[in-house]
Amino acid sequence: MLLADKKELLKGIDNLSKPSVLVIGDMAIDEMVYGTTDRMSREAPVLILRHYNTKVILGAASNAANNIASLNDGKVSVIGTYGKDYYAPVLLNTFKKAGINTKYMVEDTSRATTVKTRISGSCSQSVTQQIVRIDRETIEPLSKKTEEKIIKSIEKAIPLHDAVILSDYNIGLLTENVIQKSIELCKKYNKIIVVDSQKDLDRFQGVTSMTPNQPDSEKFAGFFIKDNATLQKAGNAILDRTNAESVLITLGGDGMALFEKNGDYFKIPVFNKTDVFDVTGAGDTVVAVYTLAMASGLNKKNAALLGNLAASIVIRYFGCAVTTIPVLKTAMEKTDFNKFTVKV
Repeated sequence: MLLADKKELLKGIDNLSKPSVLVIGDMAIDEMVYGTTDRMSREAPVLILRHYNTKVILGAASNAANNIASLNDGKVSVIGTYGKDYYAPVLLNTFKKAGINTKYMVEDTSRATTVKTRISGSCSQSVTQQIVRIDRETIEPLSKKTEEKIIKSIEKAIPLHDAVILSDYNIGLLTENVIQKSIELCKKYNKIIVVDSQKDLDRFQGVTSMTPNQPDSEKFAGFFIKDNATLQKAGNAILDRTNAESVLITLGGDGMALFEKNGDYFKIPVFNKTDVFDVTGAGDTVVAVYTLAMASGLNKKNAALLGNLAASIVIRYFGCAVTTIPVLKTAMEKTDFNKFTVKV
C-alpha cells in the first residue's frame, strides 16, 4: 500500500497557513550563553569563560507556539504564566518578535518566569560543549487565584481559535481544573484539541489526539516497546485508558506510529534520513505541524506524515528550531514515497 499521495500532501502544506491555534501550557525561554576559555580560575577549580554571545529562544510550550507562528503567519496565541522578574519582559518580547499573541498570558508574582540557561564553552582545540545548565522555575501547581485567571483566559480564547494544544512540561500550569475546562470548551465549540504531555496521560480524557514519545508511552503502558506487537499493545492501551480519538507515538529513529479509535494503525518511517544534530524541541515541532494539519482539514494519517517530515528538518539544527512552508515543500518534493509502505 502506497504511503501517501504527494500532491495531496503538497496541497496540505499550503493550507497549514490557514488555521489559528491556541497553545496552553508551561511557557519558557532557553537562554544560550556562549564563550571561550583557555585557563582555570585562581579563585576556584573552575574554567574562566570569556563571554561572546547570548541567544534567547522560545522553549517548552513556547517552542510549539513558535513552530506554529513560523507556518501560519503568527495566527497563534499562548496561555501561560510569567513572574515579576528580570526574565518576564524577555519572555514577552521574544514572543512579540515571533509574532505570537500574548494577550491571554497571566502574571503571577509568586512564580518565576521559567528559564533554562545553558552555558557552553570552547577553546581553540575543541568544539563548543555545554558546561552547565541552570533552571529557574516554580514547579508547584498554580494558586487558586492564578488558576481562575488562566481559566478566564481559556474561556475567552478557545472560541476564537481553530485548534488547541495542551503542552505539559510538568511545571505546574496544567492543573486538573485547567485541563478539564480546556477539554470541555473544545468539545462545546467543536475544536481540535491535542495533548503533548510527558506523564499521567490519563488526566486528559477524550481529546482529539495525543503525541507521547516512546519512553513516556512505555512508562504509561507499563512495559517496554520491543517490537511491532508490543508497540501495538502500547498504542491500544493508551487509547483505551485515555478515550482519545487517536494516539501518535513518536519513536525517534524508528519514525512514528498512529493509532486511531476506529482500529486503524499506521507505522510511519523516518523520512529523508540523515545524521541527527539535535533532537531538542523536535516533539514540539511534531505536535505543532500535526495539529495545524488536522485543523486545516487533513486526516490524521496525512497530518502525522507532515509532522514527521517537519521533525526530519528541525533535528538538523542545534537547539529548538522551526521550519517554514517553503522548506517543507522542498523536503516533500525530495521525498520518494515509493520506498515506503504502510502497515495496517
